[in-house]
Amino acid sequence: MPAVTEVEIRLLAEVGDLEAVRRLYEEIWRTGATGTPVTADFLRALAKAGGYVSGAMEDGELVGACFGFFAPPSSEALHSHIAGVLARAQGRNIGFALKVHQREWALNHGAREIWWTFDPLIRRNAHFNLVKLGADATEYLPDFYGPMDDDINRTDPTDRLFVRWHLASAHVEAACAGTPRTATASGPALLAPGRDGGPRIGRTAASVVTVAVPDDVEALRERDPALASAWRMAVREVLGGLLDDGGTVLGFDRAAGYLVERA
Repeated sequence: MPAVTEVEIRLLAEVGDLEAVRRLYEEIWRTGATGTPVTADFLRALAKAGGYVSGAMEDGELVGACFGFFAPPSSEALHSHIAGVLARAQGRNIGFALKVHQREWALNHGAREIWWTFDPLIRRNAHFNLVKLGADATEYLPDFYGPMDDDINRTDPTDRLFVRWHLASAHVEAACAGTPRTATASGPALLAPGRDGGPRIGRTAASVVTVAVPDDVEALRERDPALASAWRMAVREVLGGLLDDGGTVLGFDRAAGYLVERA
């Protein structure tokens, strides 16, 4: 398993701890009290009802948290709604440790899968979810959450990729043991950066193609919102179109982007 700074991953159920989760998420997403991603009373009810709420503690400070709730049929899947780590604690595999803990908890409670969504434009999240964790992206969801009042999403439509983490699969077991999931196929670019840094949609009849994303879309949203929006619409058209047509995401490459096999 990848090395992780000395942190304690534990379940949270007390009001004081859950209030700390609320404050943590507000700091990560820079929302302010009016746009808080979750409230302590909701997390309290969720934990009491059998849901999953965990935190990563470092020297007595909460530096990361994750929560989820069961989904039908018969609680065989856990939907992981929000997971986050403070910026100053990132890069030390704390998020990875939270997900490994969540997987073990879910397996012990009879779940076969964990589901969640992520922004397909954020390169590090795509690599983390599809490569480091070995999850499968199965659906493109345009503007899934509607407008969100935070400094991360800004005014950008909240398009998301829906992923399924098959907990007992060989590649997920290997990923959680420290062997990332890699794709062996390659293909021409169906979406790539143009000379101006904007998206350029190409044409190809290849069965396997790549779909690029910006290097740092969060910085791009601050620097050039129009260009960030152009990338959003292009990825929606290309990646969303491929998945709508029955395509399969084979993996993610840091340089080329998503690797997709057409139906």
